[in-house]
Amino acid sequence: MNKWIYSLVLLAAPVFAGASGGPGSADSTPTGVSQGRQIYEQYCAACHGWQGEGAANWKKPDEKGEMPPPPHDETGHTWRHGDAMLFTIIAEGQRHPFNKSDRLTMPAFGESFTDQEIGSAIEYLKTLWTNEQREYQKTESQ
Repeated sequence: MNKWIYSLVLLAAPVFAGASGGPGSADSTPTGVSQGRQIYEQYCAACHGWQGEGAANWKKPDEKGEMPPPPHDETGHTWRHGDAMLFTIIAEGQRHPFNKSDRLTMPAFGESFTDQEIGSAIEYLKTLWTNEQREYQKTESQ
C-alpha cells in the first residue's frame, strides 16, 4: 500500500469512529448529515445529480472514452465501497480504470475539505441508500 494512502487511511480512522467523538469524527447526527448534504449540493451534485442519480448513460463511455459520473443513490454502486475507500476517492480523486484518458474524472478534494467534512459527505451519501445497502456498506467498512 502506498505510504501516503496508508497515512490517509490512518488519518481517516477517527472520522469513521463517529461514536468516539474524537477530533475529526464524522457526525452522523442530523447536523453532520446536513453539512454533508450542503457539501454534496455545492461540489458533487453538478456531476452526480441532485438526488444522487448520476449522469445519463453512466455505464457507457462518453465521446472522450471516459465513464460518466455514477449515481450515488441505491441504483449505483457507491454503497459497495467501505468508508476508507470512499474517503480515498473523495480526497485523492479517481480515474476509472477503463477510461481512455489519463485525467482524473473524479477530482481530488483532499486539499479543499477537512477530514470531518469528507466524513460528513459520506454520511450524507448513506442517506441515499436502502437499509440493506447501508448494512452491506457497514460490513465493508469494518
